[in-house]
Amino acid sequence: MIINNCFNFRSFIFFTVIISGFGHITHVSAQKAPPILTGQRAFLVDLNSRTVTHLDSFGPYPSIVGAIIPEDINRAGEVVGSYFNSSGNRRAFITSPDGANMRDLGTLGGNYALAYGINGTSQVVGWAWKEGSGYAFITGPNGMDMTDLRTLAKDPFGSAVGIFSSAYGINSAGQVVGVFPTPENKFHAFITGPNGEGMRDLGTLGGADDRSAAYAINDAGQVVGRSGMDEYTIHAFITDPGGMGMRYLGSLGGGRSEGRDINDAGQVVGWSNTENGEDHAFITGPDGVGMRDLGTLGGRSSYADSINDAGQVVGYSDIVGGGSHAFITGLDGMGMMDLNFVVDLPEGWTLTSAMGINNHGQVIAAGLIPEPETYALMLAGLGLIGFVAWRQKSGSRD
Repeated sequence: MIINNCFNFRSFIFFTVIISGFGHITHVSAQKAPPILTGQRAFLVDLNSRTVTHLDSFGPYPSIVGAIIPEDINRAGEVVGSYFNSSGNRRAFITSPDGANMRDLGTLGGNYALAYGINGTSQVVGWAWKEGSGYAFITGPNGMDMTDLRTLAKDPFGSAVGIFSSAYGINSAGQVVGVFPTPENKFHAFITGPNGEGMRDLGTLGGADDRSAAYAINDAGQVVGRSGMDEYTIHAFITDPGGMGMRYLGSLGGGRSEGRDINDAGQVVGWSNTENGEDHAFITGPDGVGMRDLGTLGGRSSYADSINDAGQVVGYSDIVGGGSHAFITGLDGMGMMDLNFVVDLPEGWTLTSAMGINNHGQVIAAGLIPEPETYALMLAGLGLIGFVAWRQKSGSRD
């Protein structure tokens, strides 16, 4: 299967927006994220039953680049992300439990919205276009009533929050983390109080590069993300509970690292340079102590994107021969496995990246399936029109 037109959609969106006036901050907003592939689909994987469900987009463009992108999943199996609507605009969505019944979340008045995080009461956070700029948003429970986070900030800080902010993570109390432009036009990580109220600058790790971004928060209020120190170099950070303080998580021997997610034990996952310059997924112990290399699926690079409270990690890795596959680990980050060999997939389907995992063993992933016309021809040649052959894959099961 040929994989082409690979690019990072989240990076693309921010680059497109930022070059209109803030080109100097693109490398802070553009984070490492799974590659987006031509013909990509979104899936809900159930590790207990080994089943894979295709999350149908209700947009009319299933074959274009990144037609639907899942971003997060909560304990009920509700999924959030973005899709193309009938006008060709990116819009945020939420599903019902177990990935059913996809629903558009609306916008702040513009044409675009992206959902990045969801908590147990189905409050959703993300980014939406409004009056010529992009702003962080939060919804109420059940994904209702999208609100610009600036309206919940306390003056004078709220009035100083500029354009191009985005919210990436939310905990059970509704504390939100993300990135915003300071009055000095430096992009910094932020944290809010419960239900998105108030907004506080988390600062940086110090040094010449005065920029940071926060991607995830646990129920204790520990925040993880990335911060500049040396110019054009990013470093993973963790805060103490309540978003207090910021400390460097270290690296796997190289000069760059990034924290992507954190569980309630304070275990952090993300990626880091190694001594030989490769990017590898990592996991830490509780409270971000001790960084361990998770390895790869045989290729040069891997990236961890999510962790549950049992320490199971998901992400994506290069494979031998090129391309990427989704991976999952066992408990406490032990034993990286190709997700394609842990579940039962229809013939021709490939899971290329995994973005989230909940405590019930449900994983959201992206991947490729044969185009309808290609698949029909393939089945016709086998005399199997109207019948989809299911392939039993061997592998470990958590």
